[in-house]
Parts: sequence; structure tokens; C-alpha cells
Amino acid sequence: MFDPSKTAAFLAAEHAARSRFEPLTGDLLPPDQTSAYAAGQALVELWRAGGRGNIAGYKIALTSKAVQEMLGVNEPCAGAIFESVILHTPARISRADYVRVGLEFEICLRLGKGLPGANAPYAADTVRDAVDAAIPAFEMVEDRNADYSKVNVESLIADNAWNGALVLGEVTGDWRTLDLSRTPVTLTYNDEIETADTGAALGSPLTALAWLANLMVVQGRPLEAGMIVMTGSAMKTRFGEAGDRMRYEVEGLGSVEMDITA
Repeated sequence: MFDPSKTAAFLAAEHAARSRFEPLTGDLLPPDQTSAYAAGQALVELWRAGGRGNIAGYKIALTSKAVQEMLGVNEPCAGAIFESVILHTPARISRADYVRVGLEFEICLRLGKGLPGANAPYAADTVRDAVDAAIPAFEMVEDRNADYSKVNVESLIADNAWNGALVLGEVTGDWRTLDLSRTPVTLTYNDEIETADTGAALGSPLTALAWLANLMVVQGRPLEAGMIVMTGSAMKTRFGEAGDRMRYEVEGLGSVEMDITA
């Protein structure tokens, strides 16, 4: 019989041992996504008790259609972000702190107002007024060297959607003057340059926020004022190594920088 606390304890031990990620099986495998979120919340509570601190907000994963199709799902999933893992530009992280570190290139939305569900279901236009800042950001994804062809969404959700840490950038422009469905972004990664736009993740960061707000209302944990939301990567995930350096710029908004040491 599935027990969320048993799955959470297993995952916490796997992280502590820096074991390679393997999909959950048997009684540890949540039978559905609702059960998987229950296990994920239990894991977060274990980590909070262990000293990781308070929850600052949430990340959204699986915003790419290609990844959704690979895992056999038609929507994203979410995980919690701890205050203790938030860094600020220019940042430096150690490769040794991760089993494997995936790097994603995102917009982080900070809420000036809560989204308690009174006007749910939310859409991009009804969450817009709740946002008081849009911030260029990196997410560090701790996938523990997972084999993506074997991952199932229930295991990913239970493992807090692999959030490792994030870096918040410097804002020099006003997001309200931008069309976030198609704002150009530029990544300079070592000597490579890649371009895309902010609509690559679910069409717009505001659409992503609306999806998360609806999920959290259903789960009885509505988003609160002051929380942050990582809205999904505009570009493919890169796996960082010591010596890598990167700068991610959102045109008209600002940029974020980071390098990786051994």
C-alpha cells in the first residue's frame, strides 16, 4: 500500500547518499499524480525539518512538449523552492555540490499579491496584476544523473521536480512594457551564443503562472504574496561543468550571470 511518508524517507536517503536517480518502483511508486504530490510535500517537510528553511515559491517543470510526450503527460509539474537555495547575480556555484547539474534559462515571477482562488480558474490575463517583478534567472536542476528515457512523471513529482537551486538576475527594465509571449532572449554560454524567446515555455511566463496558481488552489496551498515562481526554460537544458560561464539576457528586462567552479 502506498505511503507518501515512506517514499519521502526513501528519496531523502537517496539524496543524502548522492545516489543516481532511479524511477520509483513497487510500494514506493505513487499510483497517480495526486499521490506523487503528497510524497513530494512529505519530502519537502523532511528537508525543512533538516534545516533547508522556508519555502520561497515554486518551480514549473516539463514545459517542453517534447519532454511531455517522452513522459506520456500533457501538462507540466511543479516543485517547491527553498529560500536557502536562492542566489543572486553574479553567482558562482561548485560542480561538486551536484551529482549532475542541469542548467535552465528562465523568467522568475515574483508575486505582489496572492492568488487564493477566488477568481479561479486563472488565465494569463487574470494573474498579470498579481505580478510585481519579472526577473531573468537560472535554475540548477539536480537530476542525479537520471536516464531520461526511464523517468516517469510520478517519480519526478515525488522528488520535488529536481529543484537544486536558482540564481536571480538584475532587472533594468519594466516587464509590463514587454510582450512576454515573444520577448527575445540571448544566452552566452562560454563562447557559444543561442537565441530564443520567452514564449518557448508554455507560450508565456504568465500562462505558466496561471497553470501553477490553478494547481495550487486545487491542492489547498494557494500562492501567496511575496512568493516566486520559476516559469520554465526558454532553451534546452545544458549540463554544467567546472569552468563554464554564462550570461542570460532578456531583451528590455535585464540579465543574470553565473560561473561554475570545481
